[in-house]
Amino acid sequence: MAEPIPRTPSFRLEGRRAVVTGAGRGIGLAAAAALAEAGAQVTLVARTVSEIEAGAQAIGNGAAAAVLDVSDLAAVEAFFASREAFHILVNNAGTNRPKVMWEVSEDDYDAVLDLNVKAAFFVAQGCAKQMVATETPGSLIHMGSQMGHVGGPKRSLYCASKWAIEGLSKSMALDLAPHGIRSNTIAPTFIDTPMTKPFFENREFLTDVLQKIKLGRLGTVEDLMGAIVFLASDASSLMTGTSLIVDGGWTAD
Repeated sequence: MAEPIPRTPSFRLEGRRAVVTGAGRGIGLAAAAALAEAGAQVTLVARTVSEIEAGAQAIGNGAAAAVLDVSDLAAVEAFFASREAFHILVNNAGTNRPKVMWEVSEDDYDAVLDLNVKAAFFVAQGCAKQMVATETPGSLIHMGSQMGHVGGPKRSLYCASKWAIEGLSKSMALDLAPHGIRSNTIAPTFIDTPMTKPFFENREFLTDVLQKIKLGRLGTVEDLMGAIVFLASDASSLMTGTSLIVDGGWTAD
């Protein structure tokens, strides 16, 4: 008798609730759109109500908007405690203040590390606590960076924050594995978004970046949408504690 032919695990997300932080624009908005297209019930989270309401309306498929400042830890705890457990988190809110290390101020340090690490940690904690309490399996997806795997000029704070994300994701994966909850990062190269666009107006900077991206182009948000759906779905059910690097070959040499 012939060996049974295996079936590809589903990339579909019907029946699953997803939450995306920093969802008003750029990567976060793309993540919300990708998850909704795959069938998930998506909640877009950000501080700016007009952006997330417009995003949710444009995405459709039952997408909803929720105003939340992820740096307000009491508000984060209340947000997750008051909602049915999510199956999917895209932990995306973040910022950058590129400066050479000797020009970095304490205010710069606090702004980048407080949002990129502290807020990200407690968002993941709030989401995971509800998942564990209700025995809801699922996937935490933290938006890292290629700069969480290498260094970069004028990126001391950003690199510190994204290397931290890699470490916390691995440790969370170990804590959460017995509960059927996975934790991974996506590590993009430079993506053309509203936040990064001003950097690329510097032609010297753009040329340097394109020399390091071996495929010869900036990333787009569309380049990340498949990776997000993959990590959210059963197709990646044995992946946890690792990083999906989407960098056009930047870190390959």
